[in-house]
Amino acid sequence: MTNMAEHGEQQQTEQSGQERMRERRLAAFAKAERVLAREGARRTVRERLAALQEAAPEVYDLDRTVDIYGNRIVADLEERVAALLGTEAAAFFPSGTMAQQVALRCWAGRTGDRAVALHALAHPEVHERHAFSEVSGLRPVRVTSEPRLPTAAEIRDLEEPFGTLMLELPLRDAGYVLPTWEELTEVVEAARERDAVVHFDGARLWETTVHFGRPLAEIAGLADSVYVSFYKSLDGFGGAALAGPKTLVDEARTWRHRYGGQIFQQFPTALSALIGLERELPRLPDYVRHARVVAAALREGFAAAGLPWARVHPEEPHTHEFQIWLPYDSGVLLEAAVRQAEETGTYLFPGYWERGGPGLAYAEVTVGAPGLEWTADDVRAAVADFVTRLPAG
Repeated sequence: MTNMAEHGEQQQTEQSGQERMRERRLAAFAKAERVLAREGARRTVRERLAALQEAAPEVYDLDRTVDIYGNRIVADLEERVAALLGTEAAAFFPSGTMAQQVALRCWAGRTGDRAVALHALAHPEVHERHAFSEVSGLRPVRVTSEPRLPTAAEIRDLEEPFGTLMLELPLRDAGYVLPTWEELTEVVEAARERDAVVHFDGARLWETTVHFGRPLAEIAGLADSVYVSFYKSLDGFGGAALAGPKTLVDEARTWRHRYGGQIFQQFPTALSALIGLERELPRLPDYVRHARVVAAALREGFAAAGLPWARVHPEEPHTHEFQIWLPYDSGVLLEAAVRQAEETGTYLFPGYWERGGPGLAYAEVTVGAPGLEWTADDVRAAVADFVTRLPAG
């Protein structure tokens, strides 16, 4: 009993410590004068509502009647997405998790095969609590666990049959990585050789055009269906869309209702998505290109500071998001990052540091509109200051 009580007290102490750090991070971010990105999810309710009110008249007629169960502004958003992606239709969903489950169960019904081939680091495998199998009766088949997208050879040689291949573009948990255009087309062809359909988990597909050197419609056109998010790249309130053939989208709307996604009114979320498409989508290529400047400056800064080992992954970011790896425990790096923000107003690494191995941790770096104001010298100077807050090696 004594050991159990001590364990409970230790858990409470750890939780209270985590809560204090969370509050410090939020306060430091709110007060920070210099950040590489300032996502709406970190802002106050007042700030988000003010931004919505300021931008809304530019993208929609606010004197129109609000939506009811997916009509009007929601339907207009769906048409906009279908046009951007070059598909016959698109359906709005309250979440990407729901959108993809619906898409894949629809394809399973059409192919007669509930097996879905996907990467071991794909979002459904890592972040959705086995929703595929528990809710939709789908069976995930892992193609590879390597920190890259599957290859055409791996698709062709996969021993198990599958009805659908799901590709996450970019693969977030591997470092926001993408294949080359040639590799992607070969993988799609390999799946089709096996009579499988292809679905893109394109939560962040919006930011892939620079790497692929292709417009969105051409990228989406490789797949039979595509899911896109409205908040991960576009800074909307939430929501997602499933795009593809009209017959598939019509069927998906039925399943959306069955899954509880036929929500009475969604105009604030739809409006924020339209603002994202109008304002953020055209700027994403600039963010991607500048992320490469920031990544190079981070490498140079850590090398100049004499850090024994530091890595940016990928070395040249494929999108405007990437990973930074450093040889310290995650708690040490988290404390250093927060202290730098509290003491200088520069929050270089506002994300959580995740354990990547003994004495090794990584964080995700995002470059958005505020990051465009940072020169390479600014980044190197911030790195030099950050390193002074780390323990001596």
